[in-house]
Amino acid sequence: MHDLLITGLLIVCLFLFLGSGVWIGLTLSGVAWIAMQMFVSRPAGDAMAVTIWGSSSSWTLTALPLFIWMGEILFRTRLSEDMFKGLAPWLQGLPGRLLHTNVVGCAIFAAVSGSSAATCATIGKMTLPELTRRGYPEAMVIGTLAGSGTLGLLIPPSIIMIVYGVAAEVSISKLFIAGVFPGILLSALFSGYVVLWSLRNPERIPMADTEPSLLEKLKASRSLIPVLLLISAVLGSIYAGIATATEAAGLGVVGALVLSLLQGTLTLSSFKASLLGATRLYCMIALILAGAAFLTLSMGYLGLPRHLAEWIGSLDLSRFALVLALLLFYMLLGCFLDGISMVVLTMGVIMPTVQAAGIDPIWFGIFIVFVVEMAQITPPVGFNLFVLQGMTGRQLTYVARVTMPFFGLMIVALLILYFIPGIATWLPSQMKL
Repeated sequence: MHDLLITGLLIVCLFLFLGSGVWIGLTLSGVAWIAMQMFVSRPAGDAMAVTIWGSSSSWTLTALPLFIWMGEILFRTRLSEDMFKGLAPWLQGLPGRLLHTNVVGCAIFAAVSGSSAATCATIGKMTLPELTRRGYPEAMVIGTLAGSGTLGLLIPPSIIMIVYGVAAEVSISKLFIAGVFPGILLSALFSGYVVLWSLRNPERIPMADTEPSLLEKLKASRSLIPVLLLISAVLGSIYAGIATATEAAGLGVVGALVLSLLQGTLTLSSFKASLLGATRLYCMIALILAGAAFLTLSMGYLGLPRHLAEWIGSLDLSRFALVLALLLFYMLLGCFLDGISMVVLTMGVIMPTVQAAGIDPIWFGIFIVFVVEMAQITPPVGFNLFVLQGMTGRQLTYVARVTMPFFGLMIVALLILYFIPGIATWLPSQMKL
């Protein structure tokens, strides 16, 4: 009963701070400080200083600002335009035609970005006007873009995977590799849905342009070479065991700068804008991570994670029931918090329970990425929805409604992943470490 009262008090404090507009990172630190001050004998100030310094100076975390910077550099290049030119000739013959450029384009850009919003915005700034001009149905254009934009979190390198890896103390390189097959699975489901929808509504898909010859297709594919080389350098170096995630991130930044220079988009102003954009985003994430580390420490002193794990254990849930309960919990949480906050806020409490249930932490990392992806397209705080609302001028409710089929497909992918866990765990087990 005592633990229940303490937990209730801290949750009330948390929502009071969040509701009053205090930054999430400061809210987490504030709640942790209150918990330490009121219920623990160790001095709160000392614990805060040691924990925040320890979490902020982690070498593993170095990969995060580098991958963010790489994404910011590429966001300011002509990458989306080149990708559209390279993909369009190959996708014209499929049912749904150029709608597939959203899915395939997002999947490719996701492999050199770590952000769902950046993936959505970069591909959208080219495909939205182009597909609308050609007469493709707006609902499907927006829906495929919102859904496929979430691949930015699943296909490595992924910001959320780095955050989870640091919070749960799991190999980031293995998490990256674990995301490859689930990313392909989700892309295939999205494209499959586009094919089925197009076969049922053939009159709503514009006629194809003249069918290009094989030589023309190959010539257009030259536009894809730079981005494919960058993907090979970043992911190939990790998979081959040549580089750690941090070293691969450094390689990615150099590759992005070279690509930008060759395209003629690297100017002093674009360089400064990318650097400032990455700094702002990383500072926000670092503050949240530092606050979460302090909150996790205070929860540990109070024994709340252990008590919660024992309580869930006493319910005698099957593994499937536990995963289902966690899915519902994170879906609810995703209606109010962004993905990074969801992960760092819950890992200290959820991880002991997951480990006690015998769930592979690598598989659980991919599960977490899936539920965070769902949060990206869940009102009222789904970030991809806001991005597309700004780009299309449509109401948030409309954007959310046309995205719902893709939300459903994510749940289907998660069920497939549960019953065939090797989709996520086989490739990391083959890694040379």
